[in-house]
Amino acid sequence: MKNRDVEILAPAGSFEGMTASVNAGADAVYIGGSRFGARAYANNLDEEAMLRAIDFMHLHGRRIYMTVNTLVKEREFAGLFDYMKPYYEAGLYAALVQDLGVFSFMREYFPELPLHVSTQMTVKGKYSAADLKRMGAVRVVPARELSLEEIREIYTSTGMEVETFVHGALCYCYSGQCLFSSLLGGRSGNRGRCAQTCRLPFDVLREGKRLNRKDDVYPLSLKDLCTLDLLPDILEAGVCSLKIEGRMKSPRYAAGVTGIYRKYVDRYLKEGREGYHVDKADRQVLLDLFDRGGQSDGYYKQHNGRNMVVLKEKPAFKESNQELFDFLDERYVKPQTKETIKGTAYVAVGQPVRLTAEYAFRGQMLCEVLEEHGEGESRHLAEKAACAASLIVQVEGDTAEAARSAPADEAGIRRQLMKTGDSPFVFESLRIEIKGDVFVPVQSINRLRRELLTKLEAAVVERYRRSTGSHKTGRTYTGTEKEVCRENAEVWLEGDSMPAKETRPQYDSMPATTDKGQSLPELTVLASKREQLNAVLSCMEAWMAADRESQYVPGALRAGIYLASEEFGPGEWKELVCACHVKGISCYLMLPRIFRNTAEEYFLKNLADLKDAGFDAFGAASMEEPGFLRKYLPQAPVFFDHGMYCFNQRAAAAMKEYGASRVTVPVELNRHEIAEAGVRGEILLYGYLPVMVSAQCIKKTTESCTKKEELLYLRDRKGKEFPVRNTCRFCYNTIYNSAPLSLAGLSEEVKRLPAAAWRLNFTIEDRKETEAVLTDFYREYVLEGFGVHSGREFTRGHFKRGVE
Repeated sequence: MKNRDVEILAPAGSFEGMTASVNAGADAVYIGGSRFGARAYANNLDEEAMLRAIDFMHLHGRRIYMTVNTLVKEREFAGLFDYMKPYYEAGLYAALVQDLGVFSFMREYFPELPLHVSTQMTVKGKYSAADLKRMGAVRVVPARELSLEEIREIYTSTGMEVETFVHGALCYCYSGQCLFSSLLGGRSGNRGRCAQTCRLPFDVLREGKRLNRKDDVYPLSLKDLCTLDLLPDILEAGVCSLKIEGRMKSPRYAAGVTGIYRKYVDRYLKEGREGYHVDKADRQVLLDLFDRGGQSDGYYKQHNGRNMVVLKEKPAFKESNQELFDFLDERYVKPQTKETIKGTAYVAVGQPVRLTAEYAFRGQMLCEVLEEHGEGESRHLAEKAACAASLIVQVEGDTAEAARSAPADEAGIRRQLMKTGDSPFVFESLRIEIKGDVFVPVQSINRLRRELLTKLEAAVVERYRRSTGSHKTGRTYTGTEKEVCRENAEVWLEGDSMPAKETRPQYDSMPATTDKGQSLPELTVLASKREQLNAVLSCMEAWMAADRESQYVPGALRAGIYLASEEFGPGEWKELVCACHVKGISCYLMLPRIFRNTAEEYFLKNLADLKDAGFDAFGAASMEEPGFLRKYLPQAPVFFDHGMYCFNQRAAAAMKEYGASRVTVPVELNRHEIAEAGVRGEILLYGYLPVMVSAQCIKKTTESCTKKEELLYLRDRKGKEFPVRNTCRFCYNTIYNSAPLSLAGLSEEVKRLPAAAWRLNFTIEDRKETEAVLTDFYREYVLEGFGVHSGREFTRGHFKRGVE
C-alpha cells in the first residue's frame, strides 16, 4: 500500500484544533462553519475564520472538509447558497452531507465541489453506496456498526472512497436514526444539537423488575473506539481515510490522537504487517487523553457485546497526566505551522535586487484516485492544482548600489532573509549570489522579503480558487400557512412507478372525498404483531363494508396494511396479502429498519416467496433497501418510511430519483414546517416512535443472547419507561418513546396539510388497545367525528413544537 492511499482525517472543533492536528501529522481535517453542521455546540468558525482555515490548509498541502451534514428545513434553503459560495470559491476540498436535498442543491450550484456522504445518512452497504455514487457522491462514510467484510464489500463493489471512524466516541444508535434527544428535549441530533441522552443512567426492567445491577446503570453508554490493533485490517479492507472523532474536544486531544495514529500508519506503510506492533505506552497515552470507561475495537470484528458498553459510573476524579499535556502543547498546539521553501537572492551592482522562492506542492491522494477512476477534468480542481510539481514566484527591489565602505556580505543578507516571522514559510535552502561590492539597506531587504512571502502565499491559494455564478436564493414565503400549503400541494405526487391501474384493486381508483369535494388520503396501518393484524383486519373489513354501502361515494375509502417483516415471515406472506385483497385492502411489506448482510441473505433466501406474495408495494425503512428492491423486484412501488428524511422539497425530489413512489413526512417537523415543505407523503397520526435503533442489544448486555425476542423497558431518572424490543431475525434493538405520538383531536389542522396517506403504527399494543385506537382515528379522520384518546397517555411529538 502506498502513502497516497492513506489519509489521517482529524477533527477540528476550532482553528487552534486544526493547526494542532496539522502539526501532529493530519493529512486532512473536517470542520464546521457557523450553520448546517452536526456539532452545533463546537467552537465552529465564522466566515472570516473559515476562509482563513481553507487558505491555511491549502498553504500546507492538506485537505479541509466542511460539515454541512444536518437536515435542512425548507426556509433555511434561502441562505444555503450565500453561505456556501465563499467557501466554494476559496477552494473548499469537499463537503460532508446528510440531507439529500442539500446533496441535490450542491450538485446543481457547486458542481466542482466533491460530496462526501456523512455517516448521518446511515449507509449500511453496497446498494446505498452505489445509489449515492450514481447521484454524484465521491466518498462514503458508512455506519460505524459495519464489519470489515461489509466495508470491503462497499469498496470492491463501488470503487468509492471509503472513510471510517478509527478513534473516539461511539453513538449507541445508528447515526442519523436517533430521536432520543429530540423527543425528550427538543434538541435534534439530526440538526447537530444532540444532548447525549445515551450517556445518562437507566434501569433495565422486565415486568417491573430491574435486571441490571445497581452499579451497571449506563447500558447505553459505549466505550470509546480505539483501532490501533486493527489498522492493517481496516486499510486492507479498502478504507482510504481514517477518521478521528472529537470536534467537541480540545486541540490537545486532537493533536495527541492524531500524532499516535500518524506513527502507526507510517509504521504499517513502512514495515507492513510483519513489522506492525503497538506499544503499550501509546495505548495509555490515548487513555490519558480521554477515558470514558475504557476502549474497544468497536464493530469491525463483532456485531455487539457487553465489552463495548461502559455500564459503570465514571470515577469522579482521575489524576491527569500533566507531563503529557505539557508535551502536546509545546510540540503541537503552540508552534506555528511552517512550510519549507527554496529561495535564491541575486544582488549585483547597478541591477534590481531579485528574490525568488520555490514552493513544492504536496502530492494529493484524491488527484490520483480521480485519474484512476476517470472522473474528468472539471472535478476536484483543488486536488488537481495541488498535483502540480511546484510554484515559483519572483520579486524585484531597489537597484543595488556600489558600496562606499563595507560591502554587503552573504551572511548578512542571509540573516535578514531567514527572518520569515509570522509567514507560513521557512527557507529550507537559500542560495545567495552577489556580484561585486554592493550596498543594500537592511530595510530594503526586509521589505523585499515580506513582499516575496506575501506574493508566494497569494499565488499558492490562488491556485485553488473556483468561480461560481449567481443564484436566486429561493421562494419568498408570503401569505398564510394554508396558502403555502396550497402552493406546494403538488410538489410530491405518487409517481410513475406505481402499477398500472388495471393491475391494482378497483377501490384505489375511486378517491374518498370530504363534503368539500377534496380527496381523502389513504388510511394505512402498520401491524407488528399477529394480534394487531387481526384487530386491523377486523376493523378495516367493517369500514370497507360500511363504505361500500355509503349513499355518498360507495367504494371510495382506500386502506392499506403494512406487515412488519420482523414479525411476518415468508410462509404467510401470500396468505395475508390475499386476506387483505379479498376485503379490498392494499397490502404492503415494511422492510426492516436495519438492512445489512443478514437481512439481504434472508430476503434472497425467500426471494421466490417475496415475488409470489403479490404485495402492492414495499415500505423502505433504510437507504439500503431501494437498491435491493430495484435489483430483484424492479417494478415494485417503494414507499419510504420516516427515517428516510424529506425535510424539504429538494429532498423529496431526490428521494424520487432514489426510488421512492411515496415518502413519509418527517416526525421532527412541526405543522407549519410541513406546510412550507409541501411534501405530499404519508403523515404519521399515531405510534410509538423509535427513539433509538442499535446494533447493541439491551437483553444481551444485561443478561445474555437467547435469540428470543421479548419486550423490556428502560427507566430513566425521572421514572419514565421506554419500551425496548430486540429483533432477532435481523439482529438489532429498537427503543421506543415512553408514550405514543397521537394527533387525535387535530384532524382539522392535519387535513390542511398535503398528504398521500395517514398512517397509524402499532408496535407494542395488544388487540384491545389496537382496536380502540383504530376506532378513535376512523371516527375522527374518516367520519369527521370528535377525536378522543380513550384515556391513554400520549405525546404530540414535534407536530406543534418542532425542533431546534
